[in-house]
Amino acid sequence: MRLCINYRQLIKVTIKKNKYLLPRIDDLFDQLKGVTVFLKIDLRFGYISFELKILMCQKLLSRPVMPFGLTNALVFIDLMNKIFWPYLDRFVVVFIDDILIYSLDEVEHAQHLRIILQTLRDKQLYVKISKCKFWL
Repeated sequence: MRLCINYRQLIKVTIKKNKYLLPRIDDLFDQLKGVTVFLKIDLRFGYISFELKILMCQKLLSRPVMPFGLTNALVFIDLMNKIFWPYLDRFVVVFIDDILIYSLDEVEHAQHLRIILQTLRDKQLYVKISKCKFWL
């Protein structure tokens, strides 16, 4: 059994911000043309347990976390885009709660991976190793 909460009434009064369209698959394919090495990183707990400092969630929960179904759940994507801004569309794609690192070869990929993992460590975000996928 699992507790389910209906947030419809709360969503009606929530200030809408951080609107993101999901990337189009053909745009992603164009961006990844010629790339041979991929790694998909999935964060431990991801946006489900992402701590927020916004009043809306402080009213809902004693320890503020972003539950599924709330309008501003895309705050997590906003955070990821800010963290990885220097690397986006160069060798990183953020898609909801997944991070795709792509490179032309294995040597370049090792450098990219070090940058991304250090960035995650600096921001105290952690990878769930069992959910990561590597393609060559």
